[in-house]
Formats: sequence, C-alpha cells, structure tokens
Amino acid sequence: MSWRNELLAVWAVTLRNALMGARNVFFFFELLFWPVVGVLSIGLMSRFLELTPAQASFVLVGTIALSVINVCQLEVAYAVLLDVWSKSLKHQFLAPIGIRHLTLGSWVVGMVRSSGVFLLLAALGWWAFDFEVLRPGWLALATFLLGCFLTAWVVGVAVCALITLFGNRAEAFAWATVNLVLVLAGIYYPVSVLPEWIAAIARAIPLTYFLDAYRSYYGFPSEFAAPVATGLALSVLYGALAHWAFLAAIQRARRTGLLLKMSE
Repeated sequence: MSWRNELLAVWAVTLRNALMGARNVFFFFELLFWPVVGVLSIGLMSRFLELTPAQASFVLVGTIALSVINVCQLEVAYAVLLDVWSKSLKHQFLAPIGIRHLTLGSWVVGMVRSSGVFLLLAALGWWAFDFEVLRPGWLALATFLLGCFLTAWVVGVAVCALITLFGNRAEAFAWATVNLVLVLAGIYYPVSVLPEWIAAIARAIPLTYFLDAYRSYYGFPSEFAAPVATGLALSVLYGALAHWAFLAAIQRARRTGLLLKMSE
C-alpha cells in the first residue's frame, strides 16, 4: 500500500471520530468539565495545605497529566467503543483499513482534543495558582506532552484489545485502566514513597519517567539516570505489544463469533 493510501486511511478514521464527537454536545461538556474541576480542586487543596510553590507545581503537573492522558486515551478507545455501541463492529473490520489506521486516526483526534484541554488547564493554572507550564522550556514541555500522548496511545490500544477480546463486559476498562496506570506512575507523589514491589511496577510504566523528567525543572531531583530515553523506549515496546494483542484479539473474536455477536 502506498503512503498516499496509508494517509488516506488514517485520515478517514480521523474524520469519522472527529465528526462523531462534534455532534455530541454533552461529550464536549464532559471533555472540559472534569479537567477543570481537577485543576481547581488540586490547586485549592494545595493552598489550604499551604504547600510551597514547588510542591504545588508537583501535584498540578500530575493533575494536568491525568486530564491530558484521560482525554487522549478515551479517544483511542472510541475506535472500538463507538462501533460496539452502534452494533457495527464487524463492518469496521470489513472496511479496507488495518488496525494501524484505526488506532493512529483515533490517536490524532485524541492528541488534538487533549492539546486543547492542556492549553485550557495551563491558562487556568497560571491565572489561578501562578503555575507556569513553560518554566522548563518549550523542548521539555513538548517532550512531556509527547510522553502523555504515547502513554494514552498504549493504554487506549490495550483497552481496544480487551473490549474486542471480552465484549461489552469490558467497557469499564476504558475508564478504569488509565486511572490504575496513573496511580502507579505517581501523579501526585514520587514513586519512591511506594512500597518496593509497587515501585518496581511503577518503574515499568513509561509515564513514570516523563513525569520525573518534567518535574526535575521544578526543583525535584530526577530519580532516574535517563528518564526521557527510558520512557520513549518503553512506549515503543508497549505500543508494539498492545497492537499485537489487539490483532490477536480480533482474530480470536472472528473465530469465536464474538465479532458477530457485537454487531447487527
């Protein structure tokens, strides 16, 4: 397949997801409501507890990362969820597109929407709590956002695999999985405070390293030797594994007839 056809297939999925989301007013309300509530509640809590500016920055970085990843990974998961809800999953896989087009197209929409959420939260954090996301510089910020997007992509594809494997019963994974990952990665605390066996799991999560690298610019010494390189390497590895699992889940769903049961 030529690069032109590859890009057209990705663009088709991108356009579909963007149009389906644009028609849902409540989707946009939910998209903005919870991230804003998260930043306001964490920011006000930091004032109530009289945290230092550095400590407040630490937790605000975490809550912004939480919102960005949540929005982006949900969009990737919608690649399958939208078809499950509309009972048209079999038609998705009869179309002349591969899972790479499905996940990349959804990821593009997720990155655009979560970037909008990030800009809103960054402006809110600066206005209400004097929190500057650009303090580390453009390159560090871009690397941090890339880490959030890659984490969301991996989790979203893994959720797609679980839904395809287990059917409608696995829909809860779309909301539960990312929160488990974020708790382990230390969104509100350094992983050093975790019990050793949980900290070992945290060190296997890419986001742990991106958070560590970004927070080092706010006065917190890095806990890892090469956090950005490690985070990128783990993201590539898990991305490949998640896509392999998604493909295997589709093949199994075809053999067992689950693909037809989730369609009309």
